[in-house]
Amino acid sequence: MLDSGWLLLCVATGAVGYVLGRRGRGRGGDDPAAAHATLHVAAMAAPYLRAGLTRESARRAVRHLRALAGTSALAVTSTDQLLAWDGAWEPMGEECVRDLLGHVSGVLAGGRPHLVAGDDLFCEADDCAVRSAVVVPLTVGGRVIGALAAYHPQVEAGLVRAATELGRWASGQLELAELDATRRRALAAETRALRAQISPHFVCNSLATIASFTRTEPARARELLLDFAEFARHALRRAGDFTTLSDELTCVDRYLLLERARFGSKLRYVVDVVREVLPVPVPFLCLQPLVENAITHGIRHGGGAGEVSVVVRDAGDEVHITVEDDGAGMEPARVRDLLDGEPPLGDSGIGLANVDVRLRQIYGQDYGLAIDTAPGEGTTVRMRLPKRHPRP
Repeated sequence: MLDSGWLLLCVATGAVGYVLGRRGRGRGGDDPAAAHATLHVAAMAAPYLRAGLTRESARRAVRHLRALAGTSALAVTSTDQLLAWDGAWEPMGEECVRDLLGHVSGVLAGGRPHLVAGDDLFCEADDCAVRSAVVVPLTVGGRVIGALAAYHPQVEAGLVRAATELGRWASGQLELAELDATRRRALAAETRALRAQISPHFVCNSLATIASFTRTEPARARELLLDFAEFARHALRRAGDFTTLSDELTCVDRYLLLERARFGSKLRYVVDVVREVLPVPVPFLCLQPLVENAITHGIRHGGGAGEVSVVVRDAGDEVHITVEDDGAGMEPARVRDLLDGEPPLGDSGIGLANVDVRLRQIYGQDYGLAIDTAPGEGTTVRMRLPKRHPRP
């Protein structure tokens, strides 16, 4: 769906440049610089529209939109209010705003461009800058969410074409804004699902382990309880979708201490990290599920002692993380099930699928998990993370 949005953006941007370029050539302006200037103005307007159709985004974008349309004035409206105006004779007072909303009502109802002229406008003088208008819809997902009203002393065929293509381009930007919002909601849902997954088994097992030490080793029980509290604080906090690698490793450390208390000598682990990468921003709870999976397959399903290693290396523009166990391993088909979010009965691989999906959504399809395994050969999970903080 995101690819189709970018295609829409490219096509619409080209269409705006083409139409406005033809208008410029009609006035004798056959200059490649005109096309460059048009695309530059479009690039200035785009970030504001990518924030969605709000009063603030419209106010910031309207000047650039009017420059693209080449009209005396331009209004941006939602379905029920004037959001922004730029150009000659700004409408003042409730009556003028009500008249302007009347100009766009036909477009809002029918979803098609509409011409307004003469008595329907603010003034009738021959030199009036807002004597006529082209009104075009702003749409997202097939819904009309607002309108652009391009005002000019006289409507020509070129203005109609330019305003129509401008409306389509602006709608493409707003469509991308909706896709971004959908992506953010999906990521938030994935994080909430991951938090929910942590609680049932691990919490019960950890508390049972801590309880077993309360009589025989009360000091250790106290330390483990503090470790559990620190882990829960990180895993269940109401924060953003990102944290630092340092915080994520602290969470993993607490998790390993609790699991070591539970399994005793059956669990050995090594964490090897270069300090330079500790401040790097990483997706929240991206590492703990990999360690949990290693313990699951290295000990619980491995049937004996097991070793888990976590290695974090600086790789230029990226951080490379490897989580390895020496457990039973698995068939390739089982790996596919894990990453599809459909683990075999009794398995707990939902966390792996969750991390894999989130990495691809945040950084792109090249950044999913890489899993190497075979029966009896253990399992190695590799994760690459760009050091840059992705655009929200």
